[in-house]
Amino acid sequence: MTAEPGSAAPALLTRLLVPAGLLAPVAGAFAYVGAVDPNEPGHYPACPLLRLTGIYCPGCGGLRSAHAFIHGDLTTALGANALAVAGYVLFAVLWTVWVIRTVRGRPLRIALGTAQLWGVGALVTVFTLTRNLPFGSWLHP
Repeated sequence: MTAEPGSAAPALLTRLLVPAGLLAPVAGAFAYVGAVDPNEPGHYPACPLLRLTGIYCPGCGGLRSAHAFIHGDLTTALGANALAVAGYVLFAVLWTVWVIRTVRGRPLRIALGTAQLWGVGALVTVFTLTRNLPFGSWLHP
């Protein structure tokens, strides 16, 4: 069987619907956080863990970090939540690789083994513990 002329473009657009469908709400959320400053009280709910216990969770400062990141202030973004900034960059890289592989007709395969999952868990745990200890105050949002 041969493909009809012009059928490659619609097939490509169909394959790109899923990556675009994921990017749309992420871009919308980032646009909202960029427009509505989380540094001004009353726009976003407070972290319940921080409010109830005084302990910074791994996500504390993530909205302020995203706001600063969107506005190009990388120093402030890293200061608010360095782990979140790493997550933004990782998402952008993985999404770009996904789109490139989709355009080339190859599936994106991310196979994280047990060691990688434990490594991610350990990284998040160490980040959370460090930012809540006196010597880790530089990681406070």
